[in-house]
Amino acid sequence: MSSDQVADVAVIGGTGFYAFLDDPEQHTVETPYGAPSAAVSVGTVAGRRVAFLPRHGTGHEFPPHRINYRANLWALRSLGVRQVLAPCAVGGLRDAVAPGDVVVPDQLVDRTHGRTSSYVETGAVHLPFADPYCARLSATVAAADPGVRTGGAMVVIEGPRFSTRAESQHYAAQGWDLINMTGAPEAALARELRQCYTAIALVTDMDAGVEAGSGVGQEEVFAMFKQNLERLKGLLTDTVATLPDPEGCPCSTWADGLELTYEIPGP
Repeated sequence: MSSDQVADVAVIGGTGFYAFLDDPEQHTVETPYGAPSAAVSVGTVAGRRVAFLPRHGTGHEFPPHRINYRANLWALRSLGVRQVLAPCAVGGLRDAVAPGDVVVPDQLVDRTHGRTSSYVETGAVHLPFADPYCARLSATVAAADPGVRTGGAMVVIEGPRFSTRAESQHYAAQGWDLINMTGAPEAALARELRQCYTAIALVTDMDAGVEAGSGVGQEEVFAMFKQNLERLKGLLTDTVATLPDPEGCPCSTWADGLELTYEIPGP
């Protein structure tokens, strides 16, 4: 890490995850895309400088369809961040997962609409995205806790409403395992900025197409996330301690030799 670099790793906190660091420095970052969800906190975890940004804001001000994803990722990259760990709350679509499971998915299906999903606003820049998550980061998360499940597809819906039973059953019929509202365009934007990125999905509930009764409710989602918050913080700390060097990772080298039509900030 160069002397003018503030942090090289970031954690983006999801639902109910609004703080991570002890006695952090606060960095207010202006971006060409507007304000990020909150000031970026920076502190030391396992001997590394880590940035933390609550995805929904410090008081959950921003619902999933109103998050400024471009500003969030740009702000982190401007502070030097090249590796992003992204815990999030998800519903389970099939019996292969259960509430309380922590899953590192390896595929993403974007079913959002109306979100600005790219930094590309002009010219020909086409992001290779067959494998949306960084294999190096995902393997490091899995190695940090033998209880972490790996693999599976996460479908991202627009929200903020939960799915109907028919929608949920349709997603499950495609073979998708998890459902979420914030994983897109976050993962693609990180890749456009040449950052390594992995989702860390906590299953908070079984989606409407799986369970009987009234379907998914907000209270159970928040309660399950709160119940597992310290576990997630421990997993993140252990992961940060063993993160590989991002140099040479395909998440960064995909743009080598290309003329990008947007700015990648950095110290």
